[in-house]
Amino acid sequence: MLARRRVPPDNGGVTKLIFDCDPGVDDAVALFLAFASPQDLEILAITTAAGNVAANLTARNAAIIRQIAGREDVPIHAGAQRPLVRPPVGAGDFHGESGLGTLPVFEPTKGAAKGHAANVIVDLVMAHAPGEVTIAATGALTNLALAMRLEPAITARLGPIAIMGGARREGGNITASAEFNIYADPHAADVVFTSGARCVVFGLDVTHQVRADPARTAAIAAIKTPAAQASANLLEFSNALERDIVGGTGAPIHDPCVIAWLLAPQLFTLRPCDLKVETASPLTLGHTAVEFRLADPSAATVQWATGADADGVFALLNERLAR
Repeated sequence: MLARRRVPPDNGGVTKLIFDCDPGVDDAVALFLAFASPQDLEILAITTAAGNVAANLTARNAAIIRQIAGREDVPIHAGAQRPLVRPPVGAGDFHGESGLGTLPVFEPTKGAAKGHAANVIVDLVMAHAPGEVTIAATGALTNLALAMRLEPAITARLGPIAIMGGARREGGNITASAEFNIYADPHAADVVFTSGARCVVFGLDVTHQVRADPARTAAIAAIKTPAAQASANLLEFSNALERDIVGGTGAPIHDPCVIAWLLAPQLFTLRPCDLKVETASPLTLGHTAVEFRLADPSAATVQWATGADADGVFALLNERLAR
């Protein structure tokens, strides 16, 4: 089966977006990219959940990034404080105690708005026409799974759900067989992937192709906007960990790939697949079983990213961060 591209919905040139995240170093860079693209993305809400760090920190971190970006017009809604079933896990070793690496943290002047993230997702999707609202999900899928349970009708009304999570050939980054976002709440991921909603998934197979090597990080550091300077700080933190832990020279920028696809889908190659999440085995909990051998690829509701134009992704990131 030849790889193919799926294009985000064309809503008059602007995608109405709910951005569900758990900032997180790479979530923060993805937020900067989204905030810098108002001509392409109408961000209806930022929703946050526990994941990389605790729920109170992810909501605060989203507000910090929003303030640096000068986008206090976008509401933030805090959500799930723990996974659906499994005990909570975190990734503070990879994101720092605050969740934002060495980026100076402060108490933002505007915090989260009232309303649980899952309720907000339901209200926004139901208030818009079918297919009009796209979701970018760069953390555990708890908020989205809760929303689907609260109002199953949102599944048929959603536009594509662009997800950072999972792995096929790359194994895992939190265990030998699981990527962190899926491992953090495998039961929520199972709810989403079995819902019938249209999902475009950016796993480690593709995000490991898009790395912030020293030259790319230096190019961002040379841009003198607040968003670019903060992004360079975040990437330098991740690169230091990559050198110390893995021995590599450039950390993968996982979450920005989701936003880059929404802005420039031609930068990525997708394949239709069947995707199942392991929820029972202690050994392989959170593993994503990705199957490309389909009887009818045109009926697949899940697309798996297999390739990326890394130079193109960084060119897009640099252009937007310079605004």
